[in-house]
Amino acid sequence: MFADIVDFTPRAQVQNATELVRFLNNLFTRFDHLAEKHGLEKIKTIGDAFMVAGGMPDAQPDHAIRMAHMALDMMDETRKYAAETGETVELRIGVHTGPAVAGVIGTKKPLYDVWGDTVNTASRLETFGTNGKIQVTDRTKRLLEGGFRFEKRGKVTIKGKGTLDTWYLTAPRNQITSR
Repeated sequence: MFADIVDFTPRAQVQNATELVRFLNNLFTRFDHLAEKHGLEKIKTIGDAFMVAGGMPDAQPDHAIRMAHMALDMMDETRKYAAETGETVELRIGVHTGPAVAGVIGTKKPLYDVWGDTVNTASRLETFGTNGKIQVTDRTKRLLEGGFRFEKRGKVTIKGKGTLDTWYLTAPRNQITSR
């Protein structure tokens, strides 16, 4: 999963460094807690993007379900943060499911990282997503559809991937919502 803060660049142009770091730390700390709550692996932050993986380093048969709940919780947590601070804060999230390679690289500031087509697809889903929405591939939807609600987005042309059928993840199946 990749989550990106909408309109971060304009924010960075008007906030001083201390305010900007405080903002990112406050929001990303909330996301760190969600990753822990759902038993998922925060991989890293990349500027104003937050990257999370499931099913690694230890296999989890329910990793897609955990990721869906985390994505929905991230949207809720962002809305709470915006209400608490009076700021406009919104996410764009992309989730894809599939094989990936992970490991520690480097000798100076070694970093646990993840690579592969699955990672690239999740990143592109975020980039070509819609503000305030969680965009998933057809593959991810099929893994989740028994327990979650979706809204069809349709075919989206994604750089390096071609045209993909995509969906918006909206809520757990047992929850009625107006998201």
